[in-house]
Amino acid sequence: MTSLTLQGNLPSLRLADFKLAAFDMDSTLIGIECIDEIAALAGKGAEVAAITEAAMRGEITDFKDSLRRRLALLAGVPASVLDRVLAERLTFNPGARELCMALKAAGLKLVLVSGGFTFFTRFVAAELGMDFVRSNELEIADGALTGRVVMQDWGDICDGEQKRLMLLDCCARIGCSPQQAMAVGDGANDLPMMGAAGLSVAYHAKPRVREQAMVAINDGGLDRLLEVVRP
Repeated sequence: MTSLTLQGNLPSLRLADFKLAAFDMDSTLIGIECIDEIAALAGKGAEVAAITEAAMRGEITDFKDSLRRRLALLAGVPASVLDRVLAERLTFNPGARELCMALKAAGLKLVLVSGGFTFFTRFVAAELGMDFVRSNELEIADGALTGRVVMQDWGDICDGEQKRLMLLDCCARIGCSPQQAMAVGDGANDLPMMGAAGLSVAYHAKPRVREQAMVAINDGGLDRLLEVVRP
């Protein structure tokens, strides 16, 4: 069985055809779901992970509702848990660094757009050289999570629609068409941005996402995309 699936007859793709690449973070660029790891260290792992899985499979269709439900379970958790997740549990997925380096070398702008949290996206964006970032800001008071997110200038929760809007906004900012953008993700809330992009890529994704993506990487690292989109 092939571990790299192409849907339909894709035209010959070259990196020169693209100007922008947008990435999900959790379980795409990195090997964890940050909120699940926070919950596990706080003793709330099973309850939060069950909601995460249902949301990623598309069984809970309102991502904002699912995130609020999960965050509410984390109210009162010491903010120091975030440092532990970053230091002890966050790892980059295979090929993430290599793919981002190759895309940047080809002149693409990189976008990190995540339903996760700025505490982690700041680190990941700096490590991978992202040009644009959008994610959720955890509210912290008296050294503990409040169970809520902070309002930002674009809104409060980065869901699937916000991911799509961010991709389109970044295309407009650099003066390219969405057809010149690629979007990489693994969960149901990545489908709106993947549908807006000229090339959609599923990485070790949920079945529904694999089925709708133009390219599905089912084994190996993210840099396998370079087998499809060549210099």
